[in-house]
Amino acid sequence: MSATATVRALSYENINPHVKTAKYAVRGELAVRSEEYRAKLAKGEGKDLPFDTVIAANIGNPQQLDQKPITFFRQVASIMENPELLEKEEVLTKGLGYKPDVVARAKKLLAAVKSVGAYSQSHGAPAIRESVAKFIERRDGYPAEAEHVYLSAGASSGVNTLLHIMCSKPESGILVPIPQYPLYTATLAVLDARVVPYYLDESQAWGTNLGEIKSAYDKAIAEGTDVKAIVIINPGNPTGASLPAEDIKSVLEFAAEKKLVVMADEVYQTNVFQGEFISFKKALRDLQKEVPKKFDNIELASLHSVSKGMVGECGHRGGYFELIGFDEKVAAEIYKFISIQLCPPVMGQCIVEMMVNPPKEGEPSYELYKQEYDGIFDGLKKRAYALYEAFKQMEGVSCNTPAGSMYLFPTITIPEKAIAQAKKEGREPDDFYCFRLLDATGVCVVAGSGFGQKEGTLHFRTTFLAPGTDWVGRIVKFHKEFMDEFRD
Repeated sequence: MSATATVRALSYENINPHVKTAKYAVRGELAVRSEEYRAKLAKGEGKDLPFDTVIAANIGNPQQLDQKPITFFRQVASIMENPELLEKEEVLTKGLGYKPDVVARAKKLLAAVKSVGAYSQSHGAPAIRESVAKFIERRDGYPAEAEHVYLSAGASSGVNTLLHIMCSKPESGILVPIPQYPLYTATLAVLDARVVPYYLDESQAWGTNLGEIKSAYDKAIAEGTDVKAIVIINPGNPTGASLPAEDIKSVLEFAAEKKLVVMADEVYQTNVFQGEFISFKKALRDLQKEVPKKFDNIELASLHSVSKGMVGECGHRGGYFELIGFDEKVAAEIYKFISIQLCPPVMGQCIVEMMVNPPKEGEPSYELYKQEYDGIFDGLKKRAYALYEAFKQMEGVSCNTPAGSMYLFPTITIPEKAIAQAKKEGREPDDFYCFRLLDATGVCVVAGSGFGQKEGTLHFRTTFLAPGTDWVGRIVKFHKEFMDEFRD
């Protein structure tokens, strides 16, 4: 070793191996390359690129893709950040057009949190947790208690907390749907715990298959896995599925039989285009009413977030989870765990409160709120179906009808020559396809292998958040040229 060589305490070889094992495709190599293209175009250096804009269809990040913030939320937030504006209330209402209920909500929230620059209770401000509990009651028709609501830095923070609490040893296992949002497999990798994969049924609109869940559970038990919980993502990510009542009921029945915690990731609950959203909380309470005692042992954690829906406030990092049926001592340990992280962002908590308690009919801000909310929903649905219709035209591509969330997850069948070329380049075939798509069009999607998929199948996940339909045409054109290039 030369005298000038730098010696560091940390090297790739001696850092936590479980972090190195974790994979998170949504922000992986494809996303990094797309950002390099974006930076190049921004500097005016992209004359050699075959596109003039980058479309980040790889991540559910609505406001990056020009979704406008809801006016009521941002006006209240502006007062929360600068309460001195209340000393010029007339300027707000007459000069800037703030409605009286905007000012009233800001005053109410400031009374609850004092300042968005101050810590709150570890699990969130009591008044905001109370507001969340009332929302859950209105949604489900069953009581909810604020003491069982934990505000969090987005739903991801809640997932992280719950998995940390449950995974007590390397043999701990969690049933995770495949395909899945890679937060679950990545977090379990970091925790050195086991993923117990169960495959969703693509032929049944990506629904849950009880037989598949049972066989995955039995296999894991036979391998010595201590299966603690089952994760359900409804509406689905990456699949865009919206689960029917029968699927939800069958999962709860299985969880009751096997004494599993149910983790219901319900962050897309307002993004439903077909049927209706049924919360796991409501389904559980219905079953408990129908069949007394049988379902009383179920522990359910349901999660929600301001990042999705029509709100799209990802950067504010607001969310919550509700605990149902948990032992008090376990809940106390959950509280201790989140206390170590101090508290979720207080502005994020305030956005949660506005999400669960938006302007009501008859209030001054309601008309604009409803106009903006419905406009966002209709725009998402329109783009979802435009993408779906495009996929239907593409050779070797099939896709389920858009049902919910912000994603489509089409199956792609590509020529053997393309698969051989992918192998030559050391890539999975769908990863190879997605890199070629990005390089040719500037559209960044995520390969299905990043979410998990059945052996022998290929997919990719795309959001339908980007405005306009020009980029959809780019995908169609690329696909035809790709198929022609590698045609057998």
